[in-house]
Amino acid sequence: MTFEGLQLKRQFVRATEDLGFSTPTPVQCEAIPKILAGQDLIAVAQTGTGKTAAYVLPLLQKMKGRQDGAPRVVILVPTKELAFQVTQVVRDLAMHTDLRTSSLVGGVGPKTQMEELDAGVDVVVATPGRFMELYLRGALVTKRIHSMVLDEADRMMDMGFMPQLRDILEVIPL
Repeated sequence: MTFEGLQLKRQFVRATEDLGFSTPTPVQCEAIPKILAGQDLIAVAQTGTGKTAAYVLPLLQKMKGRQDGAPRVVILVPTKELAFQVTQVVRDLAMHTDLRTSSLVGGVGPKTQMEELDAGVDVVVATPGRFMELYLRGALVTKRIHSMVLDEADRMMDMGFMPQLRDILEVIPL
């Protein structure tokens, strides 16, 4: 199997080539076609097997380029460090597009993140607490979000994020 065989657009195949990925991993072979078909998915695989690219590639492809600036994909993660890591994967895989991404995390003042949202962001990678904080401040518009990922959902539950996740599910029109 190749990335082209997974029906990915040329700009995403080029990105995988530029990043040195020659063939998709098993989790990518299973997940990418299902996500492209609009199916919900739960994936469990070891660290380093390409899970992030398995959901990022098809979600980027489904976005069809930059639009009005309101986020269309939200990826929720349990920690600031994972948010930065996932944001970098999104940027790397979107290198041949005009799609924009931003990390929304605590531990830093929200002003810069609010400015990024105001300038327009297609993909938001956020911790649950900061997501809700910026939403409640009116800085994060959720009306265009069509896809949501809970990355390391089990860890988020273990860390006590369930109340925030419930609140987020109330404000996302999925």
